[in-house]
Amino acid sequence: MLDPHDLYSLDPNLPELTDPVLVSTLPGFVDAGSAGRLVTRHLLDSLPHRFLATFDADQLVDHRSHRPAMTFVEDHWDSYSPHLLAIHLLEDADGTQFLLLAGPEPDYQWKRFTSAVEQLIERFGVRLTIGTNAIPMTVPHTRPTGLTAHGSRKELVSEYEPWLSTVQVPGSVGALLEYRLGLAGRDAMGFAAHVPHYVAQAEYPAAAIALLGAIERAAGLSLSADALATVAEVTRVKIDEQVERSSEVASVVRALEEQYDSYTGPAGRSPMMALDGEALPSADELGAELEQFLAEQNRRDD
Repeated sequence: MLDPHDLYSLDPNLPELTDPVLVSTLPGFVDAGSAGRLVTRHLLDSLPHRFLATFDADQLVDHRSHRPAMTFVEDHWDSYSPHLLAIHLLEDADGTQFLLLAGPEPDYQWKRFTSAVEQLIERFGVRLTIGTNAIPMTVPHTRPTGLTAHGSRKELVSEYEPWLSTVQVPGSVGALLEYRLGLAGRDAMGFAAHVPHYVAQAEYPAAAIALLGAIERAAGLSLSADALATVAEVTRVKIDEQVERSSEVASVVRALEEQYDSYTGPAGRSPMMALDGEALPSADELGAELEQFLAEQNRRDD
């Protein structure tokens, strides 16, 4: 393996840090509802930040699969926006410093990249690494957003109920990082928000809010989600309006509500991906019409 040090460059004026938390929002094989992207954008837009380490995206990202944006003006290329994969230093509302690893998920050199991140975790004295993810689930948008929690030690996620026993899924850099940190005896954990699969292709701010709340509790940070809450309410109204226009979609959402309430019960357990092998509605059954409507709303807002 090539030297991981050569994958990143450090700010020449590194600050003194005291046991910071590292939050990772690297996308995996799925980012349902764009929840991870919304968390990243919200944190960088709302909190003071600066770069600590920048990774060489040319070595890590397949630019033909993830083409960077360029702007053409009249008769010339005016700008180029290269991929940015970096560790940022942020301050929460109380002035507590923490780190954010954000950018495109590397396509190449996963082992070398995670080794580089481990080096930086050691250098910055990181006490806890928290990853984020969002997965499409057979849950209704009218109920609280559930979370799946996982960690390198059971004690880190003791307040969360396991949602299944064993499952094999496509790997991700974020999952590999948590796995390797666990092998090294370091504290690492992650949260996956449960996004209604009939809106998984559109932005779903409620999932981002759930992830921010989980990060707050685990890391002891103060991360206001007021701006996202406003957008989430608008999104909820749009979904409700579209559901009301289709009796078929409305009936499926009601069935999901009954299923959710039946499973969670008085204990308020989080819903699972499936219930004892019971047949669940597919995304097609929930209506491509709803996804298309929300996607059009997002494009219009952009």
